[in-house]
Amino acid sequence: MMEEEKIFAGKIFNASSPELQKIKHEAHIACQKYNAMNEYDTFRPNILREILGSIGPHFRFQGPVQFNYGKHTFIGDCFVANFNFMVMDDARIYIGNNVACGPNVSLLATNHPLLAQERLGLDDNGAATAFAEYADEIHIGNNVWLAAGVTVLGGVHIGENSVIGAGSIVTHDIQANVLAAGVPCRPLRKLTEKDSCHQLFLEEDAEHFRYNIKK
Repeated sequence: MMEEEKIFAGKIFNASSPELQKIKHEAHIACQKYNAMNEYDTFRPNILREILGSIGPHFRFQGPVQFNYGKHTFIGDCFVANFNFMVMDDARIYIGNNVACGPNVSLLATNHPLLAQERLGLDDNGAATAFAEYADEIHIGNNVWLAAGVTVLGGVHIGENSVIGAGSIVTHDIQANVLAAGVPCRPLRKLTEKDSCHQLFLEEDAEHFRYNIKK
């Protein structure tokens, strides 16, 4: 079984194998190029489009951005990520349409055994010989907002229309249409019309926000 196949099968894999190092190196170089470019450079989006598994036609990464594999991440249309978007996409990561990420958001679809012997491969002298790794997918639904400093761990599903509060660490599934926050993150309440910010829209901006304001 190839190392990449082991990842997708949920088995321990060798992250240092030449097979996986090649994929990661290409992604890392692309991220370096992207981060070094002027944010108004019209060629800049193509750098990430070439390494990602897929992405919709409309997206914006403020940068800096870091993908571990790139090709294991699949993003829908109208995606926005603020500063320091970090993606450990060892396992596959699926992101829906209209997803927004605040600054310093991390998606961590990777893990290691908790037991030191299994994680490090300790020899008879107590020296580490082989760092073991495994990975679980992340699924983020349509219209989700991950606020500043959110961390999403592997194996998590976040339902559509939900908002994850700033600084949260998401360790378990979050259902659709809720405000969730905390460490660990948990649903606080359903999102309702009482959460409307209608009064904050100015009449002079009515045309620009014509689809934001419910009639």
